[in-house]
Amino acid sequence: MQMKVRAALLGILMLTTTPPTGARDRIAIIVSPTVAFAPANLSVRTTIDVDPENRAVTIVAESDDFYRSSEIPLDGDKAPRTTTFEFRSLPPGIYEVRARLTGAGGEERGSVRRSVNVISSAGGR
Repeated sequence: MQMKVRAALLGILMLTTTPPTGARDRIAIIVSPTVAFAPANLSVRTTIDVDPENRAVTIVAESDDFYRSSEIPLDGDKAPRTTTFEFRSLPPGIYEVRARLTGAGGEERGSVRRSVNVISSAGGR
């Protein structure tokens, strides 16, 4: 019984503990859905560490035959921590969705990427 309680407490502790933030953790994204039928709408949620040097976040959805991007200016540590982007009507393809955080001097402060598969709808349309 004690082992089960210890294991449960350890599991809860692991789920609630936040790892230290490093240079590569300045930006994170969640892309939804990761698999969809064309024409697909993708929602991209970025979470950015608060920092006075943050100046812009660029989101890119790219496949072999398609490219779309969006850039949002950031007002340093006054910018919202979470931003949501939506890419509408993406055609079929394997997409790389990237988020790039830019600093005051134009330098990259962090970047992340996720893969998305947009599948042709039934009937080849």
